[in-house]
Amino acid sequence: MLFLPFGQTKTHTPPALPPKITTIQLVLEDREDPDNTHSDTLFYSSGRRLRWDDFKGKPSPAGPSAAVSYTSFSYEGASSVTHDTLKIKLVMQVFFIKSASWVRDDARDSYALMHEQLHFDITRLVVERFKQKLRQTALNRDDYDSVIQYQYLQSFQEMNRMQYAFDRDTHHGTNMAAQLRWRDKINMGLKNKGVMPEELGYDLFGNFGPQ
Repeated sequence: MLFLPFGQTKTHTPPALPPKITTIQLVLEDREDPDNTHSDTLFYSSGRRLRWDDFKGKPSPAGPSAAVSYTSFSYEGASSVTHDTLKIKLVMQVFFIKSASWVRDDARDSYALMHEQLHFDITRLVVERFKQKLRQTALNRDDYDSVIQYQYLQSFQEMNRMQYAFDRDTHHGTNMAAQLRWRDKINMGLKNKGVMPEELGYDLFGNFGPQ
């Protein structure tokens, strides 16, 4: 089960641009902070999987969910001008909030943890797709901020759709066969920098594809 906050972005005031900007350079980076046990925020890293002791929140006594992962993504932006080139740098942040994530004591098994990790992986996958969209989008000097923000909102909606479909198809993890298919789908998407299996001609289960 996943609870999603609305993602926050840290934008900036674009610099006053000289009239002869002829080149726009887009630089995309990922934030992967070292593991900090004292921080409430865990940033996504392929080498750091979720652990049950990351779930610090108080479990809800009601409802069908045995665990909740609070995960989302944001970006920080900055720009600079050198000669005739406008450089736009975006740092992507995929994060998990420990204090808002919880698990019931009777659900602490490796299979349930895989389900929660896949929720986190989906968020990471959508960020790869967000970066793809930005690379394919024509940016101009006058309104690049609004174009980037629009693509961010589109990707945020895509993330919510994909998270919902994951829980729907797996019945919140109780359908093991469906969860394993989703695991393969997500892993292939991550391996291919956000390109989904169906976009490469594969059909793992055919009933969902990001729009």
